[in-house]
Amino acid sequence: MNQTTACHCGIDVHAHVVPEHFPRYIGAKVPADWPSMAPAHACHRHVMIADKVYRTVSDACWSTPRRLQDLPGMGLAMQVVSPMPELLSYWMAAGDAQQLLRYTNDCIAEMARQSEGRIAGLGAVPLQDIDLAIAELEYVVKTLGFAGVEIGSNINGVPVGAPQLDPFFEACEDMGAAVFVHALRPAGMDRLVGPAPLQQVLAYPGDVGLAAASVITSNLLLRRPGLRIAFSHGGGTLPSLLPRLQQGWDVFPALKESIRASPAEQARQLFYDTLVFDTPMLRHLVDRFGPDQLLVGTDYPFNFHDRTPVQRIEAAGFDADTVAALVHRNAERFLGLTTKETPR
Repeated sequence: MNQTTACHCGIDVHAHVVPEHFPRYIGAKVPADWPSMAPAHACHRHVMIADKVYRTVSDACWSTPRRLQDLPGMGLAMQVVSPMPELLSYWMAAGDAQQLLRYTNDCIAEMARQSEGRIAGLGAVPLQDIDLAIAELEYVVKTLGFAGVEIGSNINGVPVGAPQLDPFFEACEDMGAAVFVHALRPAGMDRLVGPAPLQQVLAYPGDVGLAAASVITSNLLLRRPGLRIAFSHGGGTLPSLLPRLQQGWDVFPALKESIRASPAEQARQLFYDTLVFDTPMLRHLVDRFGPDQLLVGTDYPFNFHDRTPVQRIEAAGFDADTVAALVHRNAERFLGLTTKETPR
């Protein structure tokens, strides 16, 4: 075992939680998409949404001891957990979603409390209502002490860079809250041929790439230079889109007038996780975005996750400083932990 893995110093910013139970709805009529749990097999349960099995999950989704037991083998000191993206519930009435998200945020806070510093939280907010979203953001950051929030790659079809979301990002910047963007209900599903898992395999990266591109084309970071925002799945398709966007910016006056700074330069101010399942692609991301912008991501505990994230980084042939940056230093900066000691 090499030195980096032996110290278990990695920080995973992309891992998910599903509560062991879901709360009873408080109101007159239960929303059709209100989730529930049903027995499955052994230590597994079915997440039921609209009376259908959405996903079968194991107790690693909610068990703090089980999660902590798995971290050393992945080379991790800390895992930053966020809700299973389908729980973001942007399609519900905002008040209903806020109920569910408050419960989920409190569950994450309890896991963090039980972990003695080895689990940290990214909360969820009802972004279909900006005022409620900002109120819940304040709760997760100031009351629960979370580093920030997870949001979807689109909010009921609205891109992350859309102007109507700017007040939310202003609040994130003011509160020092990190934002982690995860694929959610992606566009292009009608173009896929094959079984349902292709949504995660092929459609998720496409939606994340468009979300990241929307941040660049909307000049979000020029308006909010203090905002720390990261994109799942290595930024999805953005690494492939970026050269075309840069060339278009150089060629088309309308793009240069609209996008007020070089797309390539803006892209190097965003953060991206390392969840690309491929060492040459990981080296390409470092070359494209720089060694200071990549964070460990695993998608734990779902079956489609990276079980050796730190080992994959070590195998890529980077120098020691780049390995340390990718394994934990960049995450510390993204999460605002640079003045705190990361658990070893």
